[in-house]
Amino acid sequence: MTSAPTVGVLALQGDVQEHVRALEAAGARPVTVRRPEELEAVDALVVPGGESTTMSNLAIAFGILDPLQKRVTDGLPVYGSCAGMIMLADKILDGRPDQRTIGGIDMVVRRNAFGRQVDSFEGDVAFEDLGDKPVHGVFIRAPWVESIGDAVRILARIPEGPAVGRIVAVRQGNLLATSFHPELTGDVRVHRYFVDIVRGQA
Repeated sequence: MTSAPTVGVLALQGDVQEHVRALEAAGARPVTVRRPEELEAVDALVVPGGESTTMSNLAIAFGILDPLQKRVTDGLPVYGSCAGMIMLADKILDGRPDQRTIGGIDMVVRRNAFGRQVDSFEGDVAFEDLGDKPVHGVFIRAPWVESIGDAVRILARIPEGPAVGRIVAVRQGNLLATSFHPELTGDVRVHRYFVDIVRGQA
């Protein structure tokens, strides 16, 4: 695939337009997705930040969660940021007992791991596959990855402070997840990396 891939942004809740702008800048053709028939028309999907329990409930209400799980199983490339990372986890900690996820990445993710809204912060993280220049991470009530399976690659960790060493970006095949929000920084390298995954070039 050499032309601009059609990348959906799950538009149930969260920072949808920021991802749309970043994807466009990264060479994709972004569209918003709410319903199963819209999901069928995309080459890949971004699951944005927001509130993971609300997103899960809305995905069920819109009838898109089960079709999305099937497409992920069939190989659909998906990138999830913050709440999107939670949605891509096979298992979550500190979630509601009835909370469902899309799954697909063999990882355990802890919700709100860095604390409440007041504990949100920004910082630079080294990101594997993106060269020497660090990625500026915006962490808003962010999760982190507690543990991973053998098929998961760690792409970034917190470099310093109380959470030093915590995993904040991972990849498993066509699935990519970050606990931070690159769409809020103007740096589209993470989105370009995902678009390259969609094209089969990363």
